[in-house]
Amino acid sequence: MAIHVVNEARRCLHCKVPQCRTGCPINTPIPDIIQLFLNSQLDAAGEMLFENNPLSVVCSLVCDHEKQCEGHCVLGRKSAPVHISSIENYISDTYLDRMQIRREGNRGKRVAIIGSGPAGITISVLLAQKGYDVTLFESREKIGGVLRYGIPAFRLPKSVLDRYKDQLVKLGVKIRPNTSIGGALTVDDLQRDGYQAIFIGTGVWRPRKLGIPGESLGHVHFAIDYLVDPDVYDLGNDVAVIGAGNSAMDVARTALRKGAKHVTILCRSDRAAASVREVDYALADGVEFLYGIHSERITDQGVEYRQASFDENGQVTQLSEPALFPADSVIIAVSQGPKDKIVNTTTGLNTTERGLLATDETGHTSRPGIFASGDVVLGARTVVEAVKYSKTVAAAMDEYLQSLN
Repeated sequence: MAIHVVNEARRCLHCKVPQCRTGCPINTPIPDIIQLFLNSQLDAAGEMLFENNPLSVVCSLVCDHEKQCEGHCVLGRKSAPVHISSIENYISDTYLDRMQIRREGNRGKRVAIIGSGPAGITISVLLAQKGYDVTLFESREKIGGVLRYGIPAFRLPKSVLDRYKDQLVKLGVKIRPNTSIGGALTVDDLQRDGYQAIFIGTGVWRPRKLGIPGESLGHVHFAIDYLVDPDVYDLGNDVAVIGAGNSAMDVARTALRKGAKHVTILCRSDRAAASVREVDYALADGVEFLYGIHSERITDQGVEYRQASFDENGQVTQLSEPALFPADSVIIAVSQGPKDKIVNTTTGLNTTERGLLATDETGHTSRPGIFASGDVVLGARTVVEAVKYSKTVAAAMDEYLQSLN
C-alpha cells in the first residue's frame, strides 16, 4: 500500500470541531474512527463506518476526497492533509468480510428493491436489518448497478461488489438477477404478490445526446454503454471523447487500457468538470486534453468543431472557423437520464420535467407504498449522496410499513 495508514492515522489532530467531518456529505465521524483504529479496535471502527455508511468501502475508493473530507482537513492549509480515504479503505475493507450484521426479528412483511446500485444496496441492508423480507431485483446478471457497470475496475474492483453480495445473502436478502421490472413483471405484479413497500432505484442508464449530426454513425458510442463492457468495442487507434466529467475520464483511461494509442478529451469549457484527482490520473495515463472545443458535427473522419476563445472570466469571446479533429472512434460522455420502462408500465407515478421520478423529501412517490431515491430521483450524482438520501428513504419506508399494522 502506497500510504502507511497507521502513520497517516497518527497525523490526525483530533480537532474539537473536525472540519473533515463537516466536509463529508454523510458526516462520517472521522476522528472517532481514527482513534478506535489507533487503539487496536479495528472492528469497532469498521462497525462505526458501516453503520454510518453501508457503502463505506466503496466511498473510500470513489469519493472526491479532495473536495470533501481531505479537502477540509486543517493540516491541508500548510501541508498535506491526512489521507483519510486510505485509512477508511483499510478499515472498511478489512471489516467487510469479518462483520456479522445483526438482524432483528422477522417482521413478516415483504419489500421489493428494484435496482442494485448504491441506493438499492443501502436500502436492502437497512431494511433487512430491521427484519423485513427483502427481495432485490436486478436487470443484469450481477448486482452493483453503476458501481459495477459504470465505474472501471481500476477505480473500483468488482470483487468488492461480490463481497457485498455475500453479505446481503447472509443477511437474508433474496436476489433475482436478470429480472427487469417493467418487462414481464410489473410493479402491479409485485403488489399483487404481497410486496407491501416497493423501492425504485434503477439509476440513469439512458445516454444524453449532444443533438448534433452524426451521433448515429457506426464509430460513435455513448459513455454509459461503453463502460458496461468495453471489451466488445473496437475503437481503433485514435479516440475522441466529448465531455469533461468523471465519466469522460473513466472512458478515456479505459480506452487506453483496451488498446487505443491516442485518446483526446474534447472539453467545451476552459477547464474540465471532473475532479482534480481524476484529471491528474488521466494525464498520468497519457490522455490528452483540448479545451474550448465546440463540437458541431461528427463525420466518418472525426469531429467537426469550432475553437472557442475565452476572457479572464471564462466566458466565450470568439469561435473560430470550423475545423476537423480526426478520430477513428468518438465516445460521447455528457451525462445520462433515466429509462422510462417502469413509469410506462405503472399508473400513478409522477415524473419531473427531466424525466426523473418525483418524490417528497423522504422518497415517497405519488403512488402509496412506492418509494424512490438515488440517481433516478436526483439525476447523475455521487455514490455518497445516493447513500445519504437512501438512509432517509429507508427510515421512511420502515415508518410506512409499521403504519400498516
